[in-house]
Order: sequence, then structure tokens, then C-alpha cells
Amino acid sequence: MDVEQAFFRQADVQDHAHYIVAFFVVVIGTVGVTGNALVMYAFYCNKKLRTRPNYFIMNLAVSDFLMASTQSPIFFVNSLYKGWIFGETGCKMYAFCGALFGITSMINLLAISLDRYIVITKPLQAIQWTSKRRTCLVIALVWLYSLAWSLAPLVGWSSYIPEGLMTSCTWDYVTSTPANKSYTLMLCCFVFFIPLGIISYCYLCMFLAIRHASRDVERFGSQMRKSTLIQQQSIKNEWKLAKIAFVVIIVFVLSWSPYACVTLIAWAGYGSVLNPYSKAVPAVIAKASAIYNPFIYAMIHSKYRDTLAEKVPCLHFLAQAPRRDCIAVSHSQSSFTDSMLSRTSSVSKNKFYRISSMSTTDTQVWSDVELSPLDQSHCLKTSYSHGELTNKDSKSVVKQSREKESHRQDQVRLPSWSKAPCTDVTTSYHLSLSTQ
Repeated sequence: MDVEQAFFRQADVQDHAHYIVAFFVVVIGTVGVTGNALVMYAFYCNKKLRTRPNYFIMNLAVSDFLMASTQSPIFFVNSLYKGWIFGETGCKMYAFCGALFGITSMINLLAISLDRYIVITKPLQAIQWTSKRRTCLVIALVWLYSLAWSLAPLVGWSSYIPEGLMTSCTWDYVTSTPANKSYTLMLCCFVFFIPLGIISYCYLCMFLAIRHASRDVERFGSQMRKSTLIQQQSIKNEWKLAKIAFVVIIVFVLSWSPYACVTLIAWAGYGSVLNPYSKAVPAVIAKASAIYNPFIYAMIHSKYRDTLAEKVPCLHFLAQAPRRDCIAVSHSQSSFTDSMLSRTSSVSKNKFYRISSMSTTDTQVWSDVELSPLDQSHCLKTSYSHGELTNKDSKSVVKQSREKESHRQDQVRLPSWSKAPCTDVTTSYHLSLSTQ
């Protein structure tokens, strides 16, 4: 059988198998194209979603969209005809696109993991290493790396041929030749297993860093500086973003693992045990990896949900109720004010008192603002504005109390506390002087 006949032969399977595959393929294509188009539309409409880490998410949506749009329609038509009908050139182009977009998705997930690893475990270096320009450069390198592996079968290192039910094409992992076996082994190692090992290492280090940070907060509590607490909170927020990426990675690996196992079985010389169904089903599962990410974002990414609910009328049910985090800040502020008033009344009697408990007040205000990394800007702004007002009040009260001290020539020396606790003491001292 020559090469041209090999492209037009049909698999020895029942007709209903082709129709079942066609049904799943059209569902995968429809959901993949629609879902990833919505992701791109949401990022285009909402400027708040266009942050540097989300560039990788956008790139992943683009590769998944192109995977679904180039693979599913041709796969579906071939399934209806029960064989490959687009010739050798069409097979090569189809397989090239599938390899390019599939490899891009995997390497893009590796880039996301490395980005989260740097931000969480090396926050100071991340300020210098991470920028939008460098992120775009990394994305370009991801595409170039994927392009190199996809072009290899077109220039003689392995080849692209029909597979499974003879309704889709991929690289030749069945024929036992040195070129095919070497390409299959190198592709599995440098595109699947090594990136998967690096991703696992990154998430292990991130988990240990978060656990260490949490233990420091529990151990030292109010003794930690406010800047340290803010840094710890920032790391936790980055970890929330990393968890979204982790779910995406797990789903992607589960989708491509059956296909990787099939190729390695054939590479090991046991290709004869693989029937058309055992080759076709993993291929369909692998192509389905393009449809999961939009659902993951819809379940976890609140800004993405709100944007779609606002821009797409039929998706208004995705809108969520207002978060209670900002309410927690206001309650914290009111309790802060009440505690100050109560302490003022006690100072009018005793002039001096212990206020060591005040060192935890700012910590409490900050801990109440434990936000999702995607919804924190408004509430944090409220917390900071409250701090600014407190500092202004502190300065004005200090000035008034000093003027009265100079008139009454009452030399009273206050302890040198930090700016935040000083607000309570100076306010109480001013009120106590006014009552005399």
C-alpha cells in the first residue's frame, strides 16, 4: 500500500463508532470555540482583567480557541465520511495545527507556574524580573518553542499521518523507525514529562512558602510590622491566583495523559496491541482539553463572571452578590472608633495607661481585608484611606495639645510609640486637659 492509498483507507470499525465520535467532536468544537471566545471578549472589555499575570491566561485562551476551531470541524466532517478526505497536504496542515496549539498550551502552563513561583517565593526579585514587556517576551518564546516541535515532522524528523479511526492526523508514533521513535521520545520528554516535573516542583515550593508565611503570622501575630503583614497578605493573594492555574494544569494533564500513554506504548514496540478505538478515544480526550478552562474561570474567577454577566445578557445569572469584605472593613473601623472613645473616658481619670493592645488594631483592620486577588482594589483603597484619615487626625490633635501645654506650662512627656497607636494617646491627653 503506497502513501496516497494510506491517506484514503478506512478503519475497520462499525459505522456508529464514527457517528458517536462525530457527536462528541462537534460538542467539543462548539463549547471550545464559544467558551474561549467569551474569555477573550471578557479580557477585551474589562481593563481590570488585563493585568500582567492574566496575559498568560489570555494566551492560553487564544491557543485553546485556535485548537478547537481548526481541529473539530475537520474531524467532524471526516467522521461523517468515515475516513480522511482532505488528502496528504490537508493531513499535514491539520496535524501541524494540532501539535502547535497543543504544545503551546502545555508550555504556557509551564510559564504560568514559573511566574507564580517567582512572585510567591522570591517577591523582592519578582519586582525586577516581572514586567508586562518581559511577559510578552516569554509568551513569544512559548510560541517559538512550540513552532519548532511542530515543524520537525514537516522537515523529515518523523511525519504526519492519519491515526485512530483514520479521521484525524498526528505524528507517526506507530511506525518503528529511528526518526519516529526518537521524535516520539523527545517530544514526550521535553513537551510533557519535563514540564510536568518543573510544574510539580514549583507548586511544591509555593505550598511550602505559603505554609511558612502562615506559621510566621500565627507565631508572631501583632509583633510583626505592618509592612510584613501586607507582604504576607500579598503572598496569599498570589497563591489564590496560583490555585486557579493549578486547577487548569491538573485538568490539562489529565486530558493529555491517556494520549501520552498510548504513544509511549507504541514507542516501546507494543503498537500491535492498540486497536483503532484505543487510539481514537485518547485523541478525542486530548482535544477536549480546550473546553475546560472557560468553566474553571467561570467558577473561580469572580471578575470574569461579573464581566460576562454585564456584557452578555444571557449570562446575567453569573453575577454574584456584593462581597462582604468591604463591610468587614467598615465594621472594623467602627469598632476601632468605639474602642478609642472608651479608652478616652478611662484616660480622663487616669492620665496614663497601657495601650499595648493597640499594636494589634492595624493588624485586625488589615486581616479583615482578606480578599480574592481579583477583587481587592476597592476594599484595600478604603482601608488605606481610613489609615490616612487617622494619621491626619493624630497630627492635628498633637498640635492642639502642644499649644495647650505651652500655655499651661505643664511638661508632660509621652512615650515614643509608633504613629498608629499615638492617635489614641494624644486624643485622650487632649480631652483630659480640656476637662481640667
